[in-house]
Amino acid sequence: MAAIEITTLARRPELHERLPELYGIWPEFMINDRIGYILFGRVAELFPEQCVVGTAGDELVAAGRSIPFVFPEPDRPELPDGGWDQVLMWGISDQRRGRRPTVSSALEILIKPAHTGRGLSHLMLAALRDAVRALGHPTLYAPVRPNGKTDAGLPMDRYAALVRDDGLPVDPWLRVHVRAGGTIERIAPASMVVADSLDRWRQWTGLPFDTDGPVTVPQALVPVHCSLAHNHAVYVEPNVWVRHDLR
Repeated sequence: MAAIEITTLARRPELHERLPELYGIWPEFMINDRIGYILFGRVAELFPEQCVVGTAGDELVAAGRSIPFVFPEPDRPELPDGGWDQVLMWGISDQRRGRRPTVSSALEILIKPAHTGRGLSHLMLAALRDAVRALGHPTLYAPVRPNGKTDAGLPMDRYAALVRDDGLPVDPWLRVHVRAGGTIERIAPASMVVADSLDRWRQWTGLPFDTDGPVTVPQALVPVHCSLAHNHAVYVEPNVWVRHDLR
């Protein structure tokens, strides 16, 4: 198997158009977060120097994106409950207003399934940290999606606190961040929100959505709330804020 080369999109701009080669890794309902649908595609275009790509020969095998923003300040005194959605809005808003960012947040690390198990998650996170450090930002935050969580009914704060005998988090992605020097800060209880009609949820999941109340959806971290009377279902995903000090 070819060796992995990791660099930034600023250095390999031709790979920007190839990012869709990694689509399909997230469950379909996840890509229908409306904030993300509108804004996420701008990140690689606006901030290529802090978006990283991994290649094996001519194959694009991994990508990581981060976004700069101003933090803290009077109207942003703490990491937001709105997590991924909120920091994406902050970053794009700050860029439009010409504000000088002071920190960054990771938004995504994607790895092709055929290339998992090669330590790429650690390498891609290290590359994001290096890219943000090179910009002079002292901190990289991350609203981590702990995708090892399989019990939708278990509250995220309880899951994030679970550790192994060696003291590291049970969750694989949280473990990657902690091993890299990250510190778990708090839960972002409403990090992503996906709301749509029951027909749309049926299309995305193949589930009937024919009962009021919580619905367990594969790869969802918490239940999806279904209302037959109002013909909609709403998924509010919690993430875990992690802080990486880069100095």
